[in-house]
Amino acid sequence: MTRGGVAGPAVPVRHRSLPVALLVACRPKQWVKNLLVVAAPGAAGVLGSADDALATAAAFVAFCLAASATYLLNDVGDVEADRRHATKRHRPIAAGQLPAPVALAAAGILAVAGVGVGLAVRWPLALVVVAYVALTTSYSKVFKHLVVVDVVALASGFVLRAVAGAVAADVPISDWFFIVTSFGSLLMAVGKRNAEVVSLGDDAGSHRKVLDGYTPGFLAHLRSVSSGVVLVAYCLWAFERAELTDMTVPWYQMSIVPFTAAILRYAQLLDAGEGGAPEELVLRDRMLLVAGGVWALLFGVGVLAA
Repeated sequence: MTRGGVAGPAVPVRHRSLPVALLVACRPKQWVKNLLVVAAPGAAGVLGSADDALATAAAFVAFCLAASATYLLNDVGDVEADRRHATKRHRPIAAGQLPAPVALAAAGILAVAGVGVGLAVRWPLALVVVAYVALTTSYSKVFKHLVVVDVVALASGFVLRAVAGAVAADVPISDWFFIVTSFGSLLMAVGKRNAEVVSLGDDAGSHRKVLDGYTPGFLAHLRSVSSGVVLVAYCLWAFERAELTDMTVPWYQMSIVPFTAAILRYAQLLDAGEGGAPEELVLRDRMLLVAGGVWALLFGVGVLAA
């Protein structure tokens, strides 16, 4: 049994060998978030170029390495809190399957490797990777304990992924693209906090003090602001892109419909307390998958026809 997400009587922790424990602690499931590096090159229509596609793939690899490094650092710092949590106590470090010194050494190696991959592509990409590592490390140590600052920092990590793709392929980022990415990332970050508050209930503050600062009303306000800005910014971006082309079929404008459906569905799921793992939520919800697929089709045709 569990109460509010805090572990009750123990459920046996699965045994893992050291290599497997290290791999699990690197959270390979979370690497799907790094596909955001494809957003800017994809929107710019440059992925047909072998060089740009390779550079974008390298940016993905760099962020997978850097992100895993920060996950290890975060889990070392949160080990005691994780051991009191219903599900996080199964993480390898909290479960005692991965020694903290080994995790720290691996984190250092992965971080250096991520920066090295970025440097092999373009030095600005290496700077973005360094900025990401610095941000996420600061988040683990300081920012996640500060109300509002924590969700802004969490969202900034997603934004840096999108920036990395643009830097790797050397494509400009439009104002509206940046706004859509920023507030879409904020919506996901707020969703994660909302899911924690809902799942932990009255014990939320005892698990993480900062959660006491997120009341249901405040979280609803943040979701409303984020989703509203995302929808308006995407509409303006779609019309701006359409004006730069001479297409007779309004592909970009038509993409507004499935995009709106996806955002509204995501907001509905967040209101129900889901969103703790946005990458899993997107992949398992049928309506989100359909809306996302239709959006990608319409937007993709617009890019190819431009």
